[in-house]
Amino acid sequence: MRESARLSIPLVLGQLSAVAMNVVDTLIAGHHSALALAGVAVGSAVWSLAIMIALGVMMALPPSVSHLAGAGRRAEIGPLFRQALWLALALGFGLFVLVRQSGPLLAAMGIDAEVLPGARDFLGGLSWGAPALVLYLAFRYLSEGVALTRPTMVFGIGGLLLLIPLGIGLMHGVCGLPALGPYGLGLATAFVLWCQAAGMGLYLWSSPRYADLRLFDRVDPPRAAAIAELLRIGLPMGVSIFMEGSLFVATALIIGTLGTVAVAAHQVAINIASACFMVPLGIAMATTVRVGHASGAGDASAVRWAAGGGYALTALAQVGSALLLFFGASLIARAYTDDAEVAALAAQLMALAAVFQLSDGLQAASGGALRGLKDTRVPMVITVLAYWCVGMPLGWWLGIAQGAGPQGMWIGLIAGLSVAAVLLTLRFSRLSGRDAQSRPSIRA
Repeated sequence: MRESARLSIPLVLGQLSAVAMNVVDTLIAGHHSALALAGVAVGSAVWSLAIMIALGVMMALPPSVSHLAGAGRRAEIGPLFRQALWLALALGFGLFVLVRQSGPLLAAMGIDAEVLPGARDFLGGLSWGAPALVLYLAFRYLSEGVALTRPTMVFGIGGLLLLIPLGIGLMHGVCGLPALGPYGLGLATAFVLWCQAAGMGLYLWSSPRYADLRLFDRVDPPRAAAIAELLRIGLPMGVSIFMEGSLFVATALIIGTLGTVAVAAHQVAINIASACFMVPLGIAMATTVRVGHASGAGDASAVRWAAGGGYALTALAQVGSALLLFFGASLIARAYTDDAEVAALAAQLMALAAVFQLSDGLQAASGGALRGLKDTRVPMVITVLAYWCVGMPLGWWLGIAQGAGPQGMWIGLIAGLSVAAVLLTLRFSRLSGRDAQSRPSIRA
């Protein structure tokens, strides 16, 4: 647990800083107007989709790097990293196009006509940061793969501190900056992403901690075999994260058809729930590195201990999150918005979020342990089943067909996360137990 905590704490703070950027966007928009908040809420849902795709595919890097480090093959990390950069550039351009062309999708989803302009403006500014996001993830995941996690914390907090004045300035027009509304808020976030990517890249290039990896010694041409191996690991993880993320995105878009109050309240509640999730996600990322290192070294006992430390830390964190959400919902909601109707509904949704904290943490911990074993295909199937065959149908039936509104949609989230938690935990238990006497890195 101590070793997991040592790696996890910077990752948790880095993840909290990342999600806090969305929180800051929401707070700035919320104190502008309910309509601006609703537009940023819908835009943030689409942007979250892009983030999930980038996270999933680039998450192939930490287990791949940690396996090489655990096996004593550090000289191979630099060439692998340079291939990951080619993948990041291609993915970043694709996400840029996707985000900029999302307007017709929002219109087809039936988003309220009053909300659409703000959402389109926010995404128009934010789209310029898509390539920077993926490059930053490549730099960050390389560092995490060799168990150097503090840079994630430093650059995450630095980006957050820069976004606060810049976002306020460009949205509201203060300190001589133009008042650009939601577009300015998106543009500010994009600028911060480029600053993070440039800063992290410069740190990797200059720090002696990475000198033996020779990360930037030369420019390698794209190699199909290396990129295909990254995609073989990363694409199933991308699909898994996309399935979970798109469940929340689809929930937000469906709630967006219920009016301004519903979508604004959902945005407040989902911001807080997402912030809480960053703690088990950071622990899961550390678990991936520890399990990957042990798996690369062929130590089955260390694999199980690394995962156990992650599970224990996650359980402690999620109990705290559940108590915070249950007892602090009303106070938190009032800090987000001055609209009493929005605050009341947001508090109800946060109480529901308290219910799924344990299952959300458990599925994150098990997913992190499985990624450390490079087991990605079966978890992909599990997430599709849990989120889209259980969670979304139940949520739509309760929320829309039965008229329960946002609360019904959130009950669907609880069901989907719970099914994923049980199945992913059983999967890791079976793999680690079956392979106790042999090599633990099983590829499904």
